[in-house]
Amino acid sequence: MRAFVTGGGGFLGAVVTRRLLERGVSVVALARSDGAARRIAALEPEADSAAAAATLVTVRGDVADAAGLRAAIEGADTVFHVAGVYRIGMKAAERPAMFRANVDGTRAVLAAAAAAGAARIVYVSTVGVFGNTEGRVVDETYERPDRAFVSYYDETKFLAHQIAQDRADAGAPVVIVQPGAIYGPGDDSELGAQIEQARLGKYRLRMFPGLGVTMSYIDDVAEGVVLAAEKGRPAEAYVLGGEVARLGDVLDRVADLAGHRRARVTLPTAVIRAVIPLGTVIGPLAGVGPDLREAVRASDGVTYWASSEKAKRELGYAPRALDEGLRDLLGTAPPG
Repeated sequence: MRAFVTGGGGFLGAVVTRRLLERGVSVVALARSDGAARRIAALEPEADSAAAAATLVTVRGDVADAAGLRAAIEGADTVFHVAGVYRIGMKAAERPAMFRANVDGTRAVLAAAAAAGAARIVYVSTVGVFGNTEGRVVDETYERPDRAFVSYYDETKFLAHQIAQDRADAGAPVVIVQPGAIYGPGDDSELGAQIEQARLGKYRLRMFPGLGVTMSYIDDVAEGVVLAAEKGRPAEAYVLGGEVARLGDVLDRVADLAGHRRARVTLPTAVIRAVIPLGTVIGPLAGVGPDLREAVRASDGVTYWASSEKAKRELGYAPRALDEGLRDLLGTAPPG
């Protein structure tokens, strides 16, 4: 078996690549930078390991380069489109790069995979496609009532999801997976930064503690992505989530497990709005981007809650409980 993986050096893509190699699947991984190429090379199986029969090849390229993608994908049984850009509250000048990666890249990868005759194509979307679920835990049948996007990331991933669904509806063997808020070792997202602050005892000020998240441990999501290729039905979507929670509760649990005091002060949203002009200073300190207006819109009173029951039932997806995942992340033993 041979697989092609975009974003093979990324947070999720690297773990997906490792899972495939452990199954004896040879991987061609796309890298857009020298750093990504080095991270992929580090995944090379040990000569005496069970995965030694699998080969790992790194290809430098761009997810939006259709011609280059077609040549790289040729001969792959399965294509995993994992690459993407995630950031909330970024500068407006960075938006074109996000659109190119998330929208143009998805269009190009799926077109190249279909043209190359891949037997299965797995596209990694997000539960964010559902938009603000307004306190409800939804499933794959849910359709957001409008396109009032809460962030530019939300908009680009929605458009990319539509591209994948259209490809599937046209007969391409596309399976869509929708992770929640992925956490785990190596996470450099806004969520990862806040978890790290709590781990280090630097979580002093609560921002958006009511934000509703579907927590998804990195190893569980990677396994779910691979299971989607093995067992998923074409044209179907599968939520790869875990426990639904509030951000404040998640960070409190991290502080408890790390033996630190919980944050006792909550910064009111009105105050955050008042300091929007100081976003370039306040944003990084709070673990978000400089556009505080977007951060408020994407976080204040918003829930991104979704159920993984379909993936559990059809794929054998088995997400760990949040406390277990946080202990694994922090390297702490359970009480007792």
